[in-house]
Amino acid sequence: MKYMAAIAAVVIAIAVAVAVFFEEDSGPGESARIGALMPMTGGLQVYGQTSLNGVRMAVDEVNAAGGVLGGQLGLDVGDTQTNPQSGVDAAKRLVTTDKVSGLVGALSSGVTIPVASSVSSVEQVPQVSGASTSPVVTTLKDNDFLFRTVPSDALQGVILADLMEEKGLTEIGVVYLNNDYGQGLAEAVEGAFDGKITAMVPFEEKQASYRAELQKVKDSGAETLVLIAYPGDGIPILRQALEEQLFAKFVFTDGMKAQEVVDAIGGNLLEGAYGTAPSADTESATAKAFKQLYETKYGELPPQPFIDAAYDATILLALAIQKAGSPDGVAVRDALRAVSSPPGRKFNPGQFAAAKAALEAGEDIDYDGAAGSQDFDANGDVPGTYVEWAVRAGSVEDVRLIRP
Repeated sequence: MKYMAAIAAVVIAIAVAVAVFFEEDSGPGESARIGALMPMTGGLQVYGQTSLNGVRMAVDEVNAAGGVLGGQLGLDVGDTQTNPQSGVDAAKRLVTTDKVSGLVGALSSGVTIPVASSVSSVEQVPQVSGASTSPVVTTLKDNDFLFRTVPSDALQGVILADLMEEKGLTEIGVVYLNNDYGQGLAEAVEGAFDGKITAMVPFEEKQASYRAELQKVKDSGAETLVLIAYPGDGIPILRQALEEQLFAKFVFTDGMKAQEVVDAIGGNLLEGAYGTAPSADTESATAKAFKQLYETKYGELPPQPFIDAAYDATILLALAIQKAGSPDGVAVRDALRAVSSPPGRKFNPGQFAAAKAALEAGEDIDYDGAAGSQDFDANGDVPGTYVEWAVRAGSVEDVRLIRP
């Protein structure tokens, strides 16, 4: 019996490992590999596959152009499960076992920050997140190995506060996820909103009930609930708020900008709800080029944010590997700003082959991203634009671009 139990434990362990770690088939003759830390399960699962599409699209483009350093670019995917420890475990395997030259991700700041602190900065492998927006990232002691292709929530909080005031809100209650993302964004809203915030209430992930948090905000006198969450918790919070008639008016942030949220709750119940999210200028040449590339490969571009930023992160790592002339993590890190910022010849999404040829000819290049400018500053941050989005006739729709 003990023998059989041991065999069963091994089988389960192998199954878990397979479930959270995937090796992509990038063909023979690989010269470098990158890792993608994606939430294929957990609270951000609805963003995991779409962001991974952006990564895979970029890797396919790179390999269609002959790869990097004379060989193909490989890709390994680690499931963060939207969980800090699972993310760290996946990152360690990608870096120490698979010897990746860079990491794309993670999506949630609550995973990205511990990965940066305990893995990428220690193992000296550059990490480029396409979604982690917490203000904490800016000042994190990461030995300059953490970058991001989306702007900080320090600015999104100001924009959301301005938007709510513009729409006539004078009192709000806030319920926010108790992690780096939720707390950072809640504090940014609190510091910028000129009206009255009747309550600021954190919640923990995967609670059996959110009634206590919702009731506390309701008792504070708020009629509008500002919900800073991921879909995994946000959907049950909305259901409970509506079923118990605690709230009917909602304001969201980027973490809830998903059609899956509307489909789960019902468009009629969320009609008129609105929010903000980092977004490229959809009328820009770079955004249009990316949209065409995505729709050619996968069909209609979904409303989830961060797909374009994941693509940018992957292309930038590939360009940095080529520029560095080596898959070494420190060399790749040191080349990231050189390929993403002026001076240099401009290149857009879909132009990896031309950018690679320019590097091989000894030219300086400046990649303009699908998600916007990717000019990394001293902290690895980028400037950005935002979008006001809303639920209209059962769909998530972008309303207008907001330039800080």
